[in-house]
Amino acid sequence: MPSISSIDHLVLTVADLEIAKRFYADILGMEVQEFAASDGSQRIALKFGLQKINLHPAGKEFSPKANSPTPGSADVCFLTANRLASWQDHFKSAGVKVVEGPVARTGANGPITSIYVRDPDKNLIEIATRG
Repeated sequence: MPSISSIDHLVLTVADLEIAKRFYADILGMEVQEFAASDGSQRIALKFGLQKINLHPAGKEFSPKANSPTPGSADVCFLTANRLASWQDHFKSAGVKVVEGPVARTGANGPITSIYVRDPDKNLIEIATRG
């Protein structure tokens, strides 16, 4: 049987592209990229490491799309090499409320410690360290 080896990208449906771009670039440090889709339309992606997040504006999603794309329906965990205390300080100075953590969780490859925030669309964003 064939198997999956990694995630290339995921899609977030957002209420406001500009606000989402600012949060993910300014708060989480992702690189905003514009690219042309196969239909010639301009698309927005957030690049980090070897992955990216494509942003779809709510009500103007690109096809094919999720069955019920909705802003605020995602729950995503990002790994970091930085200490969570530095993230907590960063979030505090940026006015981003930590909704939970640090707490022990189980990640894909073992124990992680996580803090949780919400993006502008109220998606749950988990920032985690391994170990």
